[in-house]
Amino acid sequence: MQNATYLESRFPIVDYENASDAVKEIYDDTKRTLQIPFVLNWFKCQGSNPILLAGNWAKLKATLMQGNVPNVLKQLIIYNVSKKRNCSYCAEAHGIFADSMSNLVNETANFKVTENLDSPMIPESFRTAIKVVTKAALHSNQINDEDFKALSDAGFDESEIQELMAQADLVNMLNTLADVSGIKIDNELMEAQA
Repeated sequence: MQNATYLESRFPIVDYENASDAVKEIYDDTKRTLQIPFVLNWFKCQGSNPILLAGNWAKLKATLMQGNVPNVLKQLIIYNVSKKRNCSYCAEAHGIFADSMSNLVNETANFKVTENLDSPMIPESFRTAIKVVTKAALHSNQINDEDFKALSDAGFDESEIQELMAQADLVNMLNTLADVSGIKIDNELMEAQA
C-alpha cells in the first residue's frame, strides 16, 4: 500500500487519508459503530490488507457490538483478560471504553467500573461472567460444566452464555494482533480519557 507509514508498529499504519476506498468504507463503519470520530490503531495496522481488515472487523462487530449481553460487560471481559495477559493496548483501550459506560453499571458519582472488578458495586452476574470468561480465554481446556452452571445460575440464558464465551475467542484475537503488531494506544483515546 502506498503512503503507509510505520509509527511504532511492525505493520504499516494506514491513516484514513492514505487508505484505499475499500478500507475507508471499513474505517467509516468502525467509527460509526464504535461512536468515535477517529480510526483506532488496531484497525489502521491492518489497513494495508483489506481482506484481513474486513474479516476481523466483521468478527469484532458481530461479537462485541451486537447481541443481548451488555456491551459494558463485554468490554470488561476484554479489559480483564488483556490486563492479565499484559496486552497493554487492549487493556488500555477497552478499559477506557468500559469506564466511559460506568454509569450503566452503577450510578454512584465518580465510579469507575475498572477500578475493582470484585466490587459489590458491580452486579454479581457481571462478576461471575468476567471470572468464567476470563478462565475460558486464558485456560479454555479447563472450562467445565460447573462454569456453565455458574453462568446459568447468574441469570444468563443459553444464547447469552454462547455470546459470553465468544468473547474469550475475540479477546484472544484482539490481544494477538495488538501484541504482534506492536501498536501503541491511540492519542485520541488518551485525550478522551483526560
